Amino acid sequence: MDSSVLETLVIACVFFMLPSIFLAQNSPDDFVNAHNDVRATVGVQCLVWNTTLQEYAQSYANNRSSDCLLRLSGAPDYGENVFIGTPDNYTARDAVNTWAAERQYYNYDTNTCMMGQVCGHYTQLVWNTTTSVGCARVPCVNGSVFITCNYYLAGNVIGQRPY
Repeated sequence: MDSSVLETLVIACVFFMLPSIFLAQNSPDDFVNAHNDVRATVGVQCLVWNTTLQEYAQSYANNRSSDCLLRLSGAPDYGENVFIGTPDNYTARDAVNTWAAERQYYNYDTNTCMMGQVCGHYTQLVWNTTTSVGCARVPCVNGSVFITCNYYLAGNVIGQRPY
């Protein structure tokens, strides 16, 4: 086989496999495993996938795909974390790790975030009474990716520690 034909075949294979590689890194199991890896570090129960939460997250993510703004949906009954990444190859684990990185700003003894820092994504991620999660990931028209996860039971209850 001539080398240019072989090159073309290799490029075509890679091109057609990339979407499945990214999808493989954004499955329900990928989201749940990433969450549970973080939750294990503080000894709270594992989460399970919740299709109702996933459907809610997917609906909201679809609405954000045109503007990709980092806004919460305002879900009254669910906890929520949102993430935007550019370029659009960020994965479920990337989003969860970004939220988990806020741990450095959380002071368990005072149950507060460091002055001028955000830690609420982290505390929702490890909230001890949360039992399930549902997430969605959509590419945005601007080349970014929008990822959102919803949680039941919602965390970040004022006056309570996450664990």
